[in-house]
Amino acid sequence: MAANRTFSIIKPDATRRNLTGAVTKMLEEAGLRVVASKRIRMTREQAEGFYGVHRERAFFNDLVEFMISGPVVVQVLEGEDAVQRNRDVMGATNPANAAPGTIRKELAESIEANSVHGSDSDENAATEIAFFFSPQEIVG
Repeated sequence: MAANRTFSIIKPDATRRNLTGAVTKMLEEAGLRVVASKRIRMTREQAEGFYGVHRERAFFNDLVEFMISGPVVVQVLEGEDAVQRNRDVMGATNPANAAPGTIRKELAESIEANSVHGSDSDENAATEIAFFFSPQEIVG
Protein backbone atom coordinates (compact mmCIF):
# COMPACT_ATOMS: atom_id res chain seq x y z
CA MET A 1 0.00 0.00 0.00
CA ALA A 2 1.29 3.47 -0.86
CA ALA A 3 2.01 6.19 1.66
CA ASN A 4 -0.65 8.81 2.04
CA ARG A 5 -1.44 11.71 4.35
CA THR A 6 -3.82 12.46 7.18
CA PHE A 7 -4.52 15.36 9.49
CA SER A 8 -4.11 15.50 13.25
CA ILE A 9 -4.78 18.03 16.00
CA ILE A 10 -3.18 17.86 19.42
CA LYS A 11 -5.96 19.47 21.42
CA PRO A 12 -5.80 22.14 24.18
CA ASP A 13 -5.99 19.63 27.05
CA ALA A 14 -2.80 17.96 25.80
CA THR A 15 -0.89 21.17 25.00
CA ARG A 16 -1.82 22.57 28.43
CA ARG A 17 -0.22 19.53 30.04
CA ASN A 18 2.88 19.79 27.80
CA LEU A 19 2.15 16.49 26.03
CA THR A 20 2.88 17.60 22.46
CA GLY A 21 6.12 15.62 22.37
CA ALA A 22 4.55 12.53 23.97
CA VAL A 23 1.70 12.51 21.43
CA THR A 24 4.06 13.07 18.51
CA LYS A 25 6.32 10.26 19.75
CA MET A 26 3.36 7.86 19.83
CA LEU A 27 2.39 8.88 16.28
CA GLU A 28 5.93 8.41 15.01
CA GLU A 29 6.33 5.06 16.78
CA ALA A 30 3.15 3.96 14.97
CA GLY A 31 4.92 4.53 11.65
CA LEU A 32 3.63 8.02 10.86
CA ARG A 33 5.95 10.85 9.85
CA VAL A 34 5.20 14.51 10.63
CA VAL A 35 5.54 16.42 7.34
CA ALA A 36 3.99 19.68 8.60
CA SER A 37 3.33 20.98 12.09
CA LYS A 38 2.45 24.28 13.70
CA ARG A 39 1.25 25.44 17.09
CA ILE A 40 -1.65 27.86 16.75
CA ARG A 41 -4.40 29.42 18.76
CA MET A 42 -7.57 28.66 16.80
CA THR A 43 -9.90 31.60 16.33
CA ARG A 44 -13.61 31.16 16.95
CA GLU A 45 -14.16 31.48 13.19
CA GLN A 46 -11.62 28.73 12.46
CA ALA A 47 -13.11 26.38 15.06
CA GLU A 48 -16.68 27.02 13.85
CA GLY A 49 -15.61 26.48 10.25
CA PHE A 50 -13.55 23.38 10.95
CA TYR A 51 -16.27 21.71 13.04
CA GLY A 52 -19.13 23.12 10.93
CA VAL A 53 -20.38 19.61 10.13
CA HIS A 54 -21.43 19.40 13.81
CA ARG A 55 -23.15 22.82 13.89
CA GLU A 56 -26.61 21.36 14.58
CA ARG A 57 -25.38 18.98 17.29
CA ALA A 58 -25.93 19.79 20.97
CA PHE A 59 -22.19 19.69 21.72
CA PHE A 60 -21.13 22.14 18.98
CA ASN A 61 -20.79 25.27 21.13
CA ASP A 62 -18.94 23.43 23.89
CA LEU A 63 -16.61 21.91 21.30
CA VAL A 64 -15.83 25.31 19.79
CA GLU A 65 -15.22 26.82 23.26
CA PHE A 66 -12.89 23.95 24.14
CA MET A 67 -10.92 24.18 20.90
CA ILE A 68 -10.32 27.93 21.34
CA SER A 69 -9.48 27.60 25.05
CA GLY A 70 -5.75 27.16 24.44
CA PRO A 71 -3.13 26.41 21.83
CA VAL A 72 -3.39 23.38 19.57
CA VAL A 73 -0.84 21.70 17.33
CA VAL A 74 -2.08 20.97 13.82
CA GLN A 75 -0.12 18.37 11.89
CA VAL A 76 0.05 16.61 8.57
CA LEU A 77 1.07 12.99 9.02
CA GLU A 78 2.34 10.70 6.28
CA GLY A 79 2.61 6.96 6.16
CA GLU A 80 1.20 3.76 4.80
CA ASP A 81 -2.59 3.77 5.29
CA ALA A 82 -2.13 6.99 7.29
CA VAL A 83 -5.79 7.65 8.13
CA GLN A 84 -6.39 4.23 9.65
CA ARG A 85 -2.98 4.06 11.28
CA ASN A 86 -3.61 7.41 12.98
CA ARG A 87 -7.08 6.33 14.10
CA ASP A 88 -5.65 3.11 15.53
CA VAL A 89 -3.00 4.93 17.58
CA MET A 90 -5.51 7.56 18.75
CA GLY A 91 -7.91 4.96 20.14
CA ALA A 92 -11.66 5.20 20.72
CA THR A 93 -13.20 8.66 21.15
CA ASN A 94 -14.15 7.75 24.71
CA PRO A 95 -10.89 7.05 26.56
CA ALA A 96 -12.72 4.54 28.77
CA ASN A 97 -13.28 2.41 25.66
CA ALA A 98 -9.84 2.94 24.13
CA ALA A 99 -7.32 0.12 23.91
CA PRO A 100 -4.29 0.16 26.20
CA GLY A 101 -1.31 1.94 24.64
CA THR A 102 -3.41 4.33 22.56
CA ILE A 103 -3.11 8.10 22.91
CA ARG A 104 -6.59 8.51 24.34
CA LYS A 105 -6.27 5.63 26.82
CA GLU A 106 -2.91 6.84 28.08
CA LEU A 107 -3.22 10.65 27.86
CA ALA A 108 -6.84 11.84 27.54
CA GLU A 109 -8.67 13.43 30.47
CA SER A 110 -12.23 12.68 29.34
CA ILE A 111 -14.42 12.02 26.31
CA GLU A 112 -14.52 15.80 25.72
CA ALA A 113 -10.84 16.46 26.51
CA ASN A 114 -9.55 13.45 24.60
CA SER A 115 -6.22 15.00 23.54
CA VAL A 116 -6.33 14.44 19.77
CA HIS A 117 -8.39 14.75 16.60
CA GLY A 118 -7.73 12.74 13.46
CA SER A 119 -9.29 12.61 10.01
CA ASP A 120 -11.80 9.80 9.44
CA SER A 121 -11.27 9.34 5.69
CA ASP A 122 -8.83 10.20 2.92
CA GLU A 123 -11.32 12.74 1.56
CA ASN A 124 -11.73 14.48 4.93
CA ALA A 125 -7.97 14.38 5.46
CA ALA A 126 -7.42 16.34 2.25
CA THR A 127 -10.07 18.89 3.24
CA GLU A 128 -8.75 19.26 6.79
CA ILE A 129 -5.13 19.57 5.66
CA ALA A 130 -6.09 22.32 3.19
CA PHE A 131 -8.03 24.14 5.95
CA PHE A 132 -4.82 24.77 7.94
CA PHE A 133 -1.87 24.32 5.56
CA SER A 134 -0.77 25.65 2.20
CA PRO A 135 1.05 23.18 -0.08
CA GLN A 136 4.31 25.07 0.56
CA GLU A 137 4.10 24.30 4.30
CA ILE A 138 4.05 20.54 3.76
CA VAL A 139 7.61 19.36 3.40
CA GLY A 140 7.57 15.59 3.04
